[in-house]
Amino acid sequence: MEESGGRSDIFKLSRDWLSVQEVVSAVGSSSCGAISLFIGTTREDEVGGRKVIGLEYEAYELMAQSEFRKICDDVRARWPTVTHVCLHHRLGWVKVGEASVVVAISSPHRHEGQQAIQHVVEQLKASVPIWKKEVYDTQEASWKENAECPWALHNKPPSFTPSSENV
Repeated sequence: MEESGGRSDIFKLSRDWLSVQEVVSAVGSSSCGAISLFIGTTREDEVGGRKVIGLEYEAYELMAQSEFRKICDDVRARWPTVTHVCLHHRLGWVKVGEASVVVAISSPHRHEGQQAIQHVVEQLKASVPIWKKEVYDTQEASWKENAECPWALHNKPPSFTPSSENV
C-alpha cells in the first residue's frame, strides 16, 4: 500500500495464475477511499454444440505495453482523481473458471474508479493486441474476435459494388 500522493500504472502479462490480492495491493493508497475491481474469468460456454473447456491467449507484448500506457493516459485525462491503475492479463492456457484478466483502480471516491474501470476494460478489448482462441471439448479450436475491436467484421461498412449507373 502506498502512503504518499504518487501515481502508478502497472501492466503485467503472465503465463501464471493471476493473484487478485496482488493486483488489489498494488493500487492501495491511504489517500484513496475506493478500490474498484474487475475480474474477467473464462466461462463455460457452448458454441455449435461444442463445450468450451478453456481459452488460449497470445499477445504482441511490446505493443500491448504501449497500448496500456495510452489507456492510462486517457484515464488520467478523463478522471484526474484516479490514483493507481493495475492490470494483469493471462497468456497461454486458461481453463474454465480461472481469471483471464484482473484490473484494479484506486481513487478517492468510488464513482470515478468505477467509471474508469469500465473504460479500461472496454479499451483493453478494443485496442490492446491480445488474442484468444476458444478450445472445445472436441479438441477443435477457434480464434475469437472482440466485438469492441474497430476492425471486427460486424464493424466494417458494407462493401461498395459499383452498378452500371455509377460507372
